[in-house]
Amino acid sequence: MAERDAGRDTGRDAGQDDGRGTGRGDGGSAVAVHRRTWRLEDVTVADPEAMRRSVTGTAVGNFMEWYDFGVYAYLATVIAQVFFPSGASGTASLIGTFGILAASFLVRPLGGFVLGPLGDRIGRRRVLMVTITLMACATTATGLLPGYDSWGPWGSGIGFWAAILLLVTRMVQGFSTGGEYVGAMTYIDEHAPDRRRGFLAGFLPVGTLSGYICGAALVTGLTAGLSQDAMLAWGWRIPFLLGGPLGLVALYMRLRLQETPAFEKLTEEEKAGSEGGGAQQFRQTVVEQWPRLLVCMGLVLTFNVTNYMLSGYLPTYLESIASLSSTVALVIVTAVMLVLAAAVLFVARLSDAVGRKPVMWTGCGLLVVASIPAFALMRSGEHLVVFLGVLIVGIMLLCFNSTEPSTLPALFPTNVRYGALAVAFNISVSAFGGTTPLISEGLVSWTGNEMMPAYVLIVAGIVGIVCVFFTPETARRRLPGGSPTVATDDEARYVAETGTIEDPGESAGGITETEAGTENAVGTENTVGRVGRVGREGTEGPDGTEGTGREQR
Repeated sequence: MAERDAGRDTGRDAGQDDGRGTGRGDGGSAVAVHRRTWRLEDVTVADPEAMRRSVTGTAVGNFMEWYDFGVYAYLATVIAQVFFPSGASGTASLIGTFGILAASFLVRPLGGFVLGPLGDRIGRRRVLMVTITLMACATTATGLLPGYDSWGPWGSGIGFWAAILLLVTRMVQGFSTGGEYVGAMTYIDEHAPDRRRGFLAGFLPVGTLSGYICGAALVTGLTAGLSQDAMLAWGWRIPFLLGGPLGLVALYMRLRLQETPAFEKLTEEEKAGSEGGGAQQFRQTVVEQWPRLLVCMGLVLTFNVTNYMLSGYLPTYLESIASLSSTVALVIVTAVMLVLAAAVLFVARLSDAVGRKPVMWTGCGLLVVASIPAFALMRSGEHLVVFLGVLIVGIMLLCFNSTEPSTLPALFPTNVRYGALAVAFNISVSAFGGTTPLISEGLVSWTGNEMMPAYVLIVAGIVGIVCVFFTPETARRRLPGGSPTVATDDEARYVAETGTIEDPGESAGGITETEAGTENAVGTENTVGRVGRVGREGTEGPDGTEGTGREQR
């Protein structure tokens, strides 16, 4: 029965007497839902071993990226002394250090524009191997740079050229990360079963947080165990030089990855830019996707302002404003990161059950109402109270980093997913995320108001509220432009028999049921509508008229 139904290319009327797919419309009358049927061979069954390699192979890249960022952020005060003149004020050198960090983020859109569309043409796996290689080389090169004065094995310093070389290595790092995280999100989402995508994508922020924690812990240990002169002379180089062996391990893990099933199903004609070259790919990736690009950019703004406030700026804020020692400040932020790393998978799994949007709504609300209390607690200077203030900001971040990897790729169809996500993500990160430490430090210095970072978070929360409103629910849904992905052969037969619940008025992927009783899954409040049939080649209404034609991949 399953094979016979799955072999048909036509859809199934939703108003059948099997009890599935009916709901209540206005006035209590039964309203049928749209279903789209699939051939059994079109339903993707996730390979557990390939899924395991996908999780570890993508998370290791995020580990590398955020290990590097954590080391740079936690060594900001040391880097300011190594690469800038000793006669400069501490604030000026610190702003210069954060300025170089911000400049590295300015080249991320370039990396996104190059690497993202490339991933839509030649495959996700190949581009991810390029990004991990570039990141490892940039991190290692940073640890070999000479300083401004005479610190380190290079003897005499090279003056302002030291800062220039630091800028170059940071820009290479920024270019590579322009394709790294978006590629990892795309890759793992295209491998994960629809009903477990939130949980499996949640391993990406685990890699992110683990990398940051390891980098921070290493810097904290060096800071506590070495004298100030030793840190300035050679101690700061150790974390960066470890990027070499870490990169080799990460590259080996990437070499064992397979291409995603969704990309492999694309025909040459369906791939972006297959006929008109770069101009056609730009039109398909940017012009045709601009409403989703704007929503994506807003969500990324909210997430990354919170992210970089916690990871990039709070260590410095606690040291300069709350008058904590650098070691204590690092320990507090690292402890909060450990809490987030322990909780992120639980929240990611929760988003599979209740939906992504309720979790994101919670984060936006906290940003608006809890940012001022959080920074008031941090300014107290009492260690436990400061920890509670930082933890509040961490909980805000948890609501976004647990849902972002499974939400953003689902905004775009398969043939432009990597490129569109790379463009939107990196423009937003460049403009608003990586510049958050610089903007926050500049506002505090300019206004003298130590609460300015809280106001920055409030603005990010307001932007998030608007964007979450326009974001479609993506939990338990197939990716747009793709076929359903399930965990077992039995689930594949069930999906082929019952179809996916579709909303004819929305472009989001349909809800994937894998067993009886899951008809009222997340997001079905928007799936009720007129009786219709949805097939592989188009949509057909009750009157037999042809619908919209084949769905875009």
